[in-house]
Amino acid sequence: MPVAVRQKSFESTLRSAKSTLVFRETMHLALDSFRASKVRFLLTMLGMIIGSASIVLVVTVGMTGRQYALDTLSSIGPNMVEMQYNGGATVGADGASTPDYMTKEDEAAVLSQVPGIAQSSPMLEVHAPISIGEGKTRDVMLLGVSPRYKDVRNLGVLSGRFFDDQDTIAHEKVGMIVEPLAKTLFGSDDAAVGKVLNLSGIPITIVGVFKQRVDTFGQSEISDDTVLLPYPVARYMTGTDTVKEIFFTMKDPADVPRGATRILDLIQSRHRKGSKYTAFTMVAILDTMKKVADSLTYVLTAAAFITLVVSGVGIMNSMLANVTARYREIGIRKALGATRREIRLQFLTEAVFLSLSGGVVGTLLGLALPITVNLLTPVHIPMSGLSAVVALLTSVLVGVIFGTLPANRAAALDPVEMLKYE
Repeated sequence: MPVAVRQKSFESTLRSAKSTLVFRETMHLALDSFRASKVRFLLTMLGMIIGSASIVLVVTVGMTGRQYALDTLSSIGPNMVEMQYNGGATVGADGASTPDYMTKEDEAAVLSQVPGIAQSSPMLEVHAPISIGEGKTRDVMLLGVSPRYKDVRNLGVLSGRFFDDQDTIAHEKVGMIVEPLAKTLFGSDDAAVGKVLNLSGIPITIVGVFKQRVDTFGQSEISDDTVLLPYPVARYMTGTDTVKEIFFTMKDPADVPRGATRILDLIQSRHRKGSKYTAFTMVAILDTMKKVADSLTYVLTAAAFITLVVSGVGIMNSMLANVTARYREIGIRKALGATRREIRLQFLTEAVFLSLSGGVVGTLLGLALPITVNLLTPVHIPMSGLSAVVALLTSVLVGVIFGTLPANRAAALDPVEMLKYE
């Protein structure tokens, strides 16, 4: 091997060894400084602990709220397309106008011409008074639906059963009663099954009690006074084949927007041009909820970053005080040959060590809560490993940014003046 190459290799090895020794010495000095002022450094770390834990918890809370909202809306029916009549009328020869409602034929046309539909149900609405005892009456809402309405609207049967296709074909005078009404009229769900309600002169036998699986906060056709009837029975009460709404569910959630458009166009083509209909889906609401949840998470995360910035100012103040307290040490090190770079590296390492230590503790505390809940309860809280990484990287960044000024000040000190300092 040529002498020049060996010399270059030796110098490279020497520089590497020197750098390693300098870094190891710097770490030892940082640990010694921490041990000498435990209380001050622990109090300074507290801000980093709170800020890092806040980042992890804020992201966790945001993800939990987002998941809860999406699960709630998904439970209502992410695959559902709800066709509604909004206005427009047919005008007869005598000048009288009649609402241009949808019909069962519209439902049949959609099922035959629009692919990808899993289930459907018409909905006919009727109102009728019922006796609640002591000579009092109560107006209830009767909804004429098909047996598929249970699955389309994700209803839960609390007692008894849901009427089936045989009941519909045979025009059986049976019905389902909503839970609040069952408790008001009969005291309990089980007591309501088998009872008979006189609705518009027709005796309706209650075969089951139902409820909505998800609270829709009043944004539903189902109220606390709802009775479900087989569509043919409700149709007999009104004497018309028109329906107020038609519900469809798509086999694939991804087909909902396209399916809703095709259903709307088809039904619109079967009615007068002036008639208006709406294809309501959960897609827009789901997208809006995602954006709201994400925006809230960003805002709260920004607030947590402010906490980290404040704690960074605390670290800077602490390190400046540390530089002042160690004037003689800095002077002695410089007198023994320490360079400005080494002095700067020493204090910068101490600042990063301080901020990163607080970041690690805060991140562990932030992750401890969701992990504990997931292990000890049936509730599942989503966790983000990315939030932990962001918290740690931010801690390092805060240490570098707010430790630079004290480190530069220490590196710029005159060793002669420092040795004179008392």
